[in-house]
Amino acid sequence: MTKLQFPTVAHSREVERLVNGVPTTDGAGVRLTRVLTHDLQRRLDPFLMLDAFRSDNPDDYIAGFPSHPHRGFETVTYMLNGRMRHRDNAGNEGLLSEGGVQWMTAGRGIVHSEIPEQQDGMMEGFQLWVNLPGKNKMIAPWYRDIPAADIPVYPLENGGAVKLIAGSLHAAPGAITRDDTEPLYLDITVPAGESVSIPVAASHNAFIYVYRGEVSVGGRAVKSTQMGLLGNGADFDGVTVSAGGQEAKLLLIAGKPLNEPIVQWGPFVMNSREQVEQAIHDYQAGRF
Repeated sequence: MTKLQFPTVAHSREVERLVNGVPTTDGAGVRLTRVLTHDLQRRLDPFLMLDAFRSDNPDDYIAGFPSHPHRGFETVTYMLNGRMRHRDNAGNEGLLSEGGVQWMTAGRGIVHSEIPEQQDGMMEGFQLWVNLPGKNKMIAPWYRDIPAADIPVYPLENGGAVKLIAGSLHAAPGAITRDDTEPLYLDITVPAGESVSIPVAASHNAFIYVYRGEVSVGGRAVKSTQMGLLGNGADFDGVTVSAGGQEAKLLLIAGKPLNEPIVQWGPFVMNSREQVEQAIHDYQAGRF
């Protein structure tokens, strides 16, 4: 594949805040780290949540996420290692495996399960929640499995690489696009001692999450398992990320804010309390 060359980033964003993830459990006891928490939803609009999970102990993940509902947003699950079986009440079923992505639009309501399909070994990946605009919160549910082979990986001139999960970069297309939130979702490899500059729209909220090694942005270090919340500003045209003495790997995620009210109760994210109460009632009445 042709090596990517981006326009020079003249004014890189800087790290506004470092965020350490919070260890927690979800589903049927799956151990994970919640990186993007409820208090950051307004600041990182349209993103609602980011969970990271990594363990080679089956007791940490084997029970998975039995059937549970969602309404009003999208879930994006990206697997680095391991296999996860998806089933939902719309009749969809798929196996999410190493390097693959599952993009699911809950819309007006879906009930699904995500169960590991392995007995041992490393299970590692991320789940991102992306809000839907009010006009689309009650659309029909939608689901797509994107195998690793269908996600473009663009080598860089310095030996690094960009895996383009969502959005586009300098006319290079990603695996999926979304009109309203315009998410950019990259998995970036930065060689030791090198830098990578990525253009990011000034209008978008953005953050990085480092999952291997350590990087610096504007001279501020972001260590492994830390989020670097990137500052906003009309003159910022991207972000420059530099690796230290070892190769670094990180997610860069950016999106166009919806600037709408966010009212969440567990797996339901709507624009008002009345809408959330209706979601609860509809689920309890079996209307999902």
